[in-house]
Amino acid sequence: MSTTYLTIVNHVLRRMRENEVSNVSTNNYSKMVGDFVNDAKKEVQNAHDWSALRSVVTVSTSSGTSEYSITGSKEDPKIISAINDTQNLFLTYQTPVWMDNAYFNTDAPSGAPDTYTFNGIDENGDVKIKLYPTPDATYSLRFNLVIKPSELSSDTDTVTIPYLPIVHQAIALLARERGETGGTTSAEYFAIANKYLSDAIAYDAYQHPEEFIYNVV
Repeated sequence: MSTTYLTIVNHVLRRMRENEVSNVSTNNYSKMVGDFVNDAKKEVQNAHDWSALRSVVTVSTSSGTSEYSITGSKEDPKIISAINDTQNLFLTYQTPVWMDNAYFNTDAPSGAPDTYTFNGIDENGDVKIKLYPTPDATYSLRFNLVIKPSELSSDTDTVTIPYLPIVHQAIALLARERGETGGTTSAEYFAIANKYLSDAIAYDAYQHPEEFIYNVV
């Protein structure tokens, strides 16, 4: 279930005893809350490989070509696994330095690719990879990704990850900004936010028991 940017901002405003707004840009205060919501969203989405952010992208190689774009990945995906489905083998990640050494002053061997590295960003803002060996035929490569969404900007933009951890993290950020000492302190709000995040991660992780290792900061 997705939740809109405006809904989250108004949720934060209500919790902080402020009036709701008809759009995020209504006034400077609601804009500031919107900024905190985006800060909170980034923290929450980086805390776990959320099921809602997972995607599979297939790359089809061409003989003699070693560089490819992962279409739709954006510029900062997390690759959970990369598989050469044609050969039924996993691709291993190596650093760009390793790849440079492999190609330095020599023609890389050709064959079924079993290694990849990141190789910049293409004109569409998607990440590029370089393969080794250079493919000698058409291979179907499957990349299991976590794709991080862009910053929220329009009132109707939505988040698909659990929204309550975002709400409570934004509340904590706002309380710290306001310097509140009466009632619930910002430290207590951060503790509440961490509890919501831990619970959401635990629930989501059960969908991927083979990956049941995660960290909450």
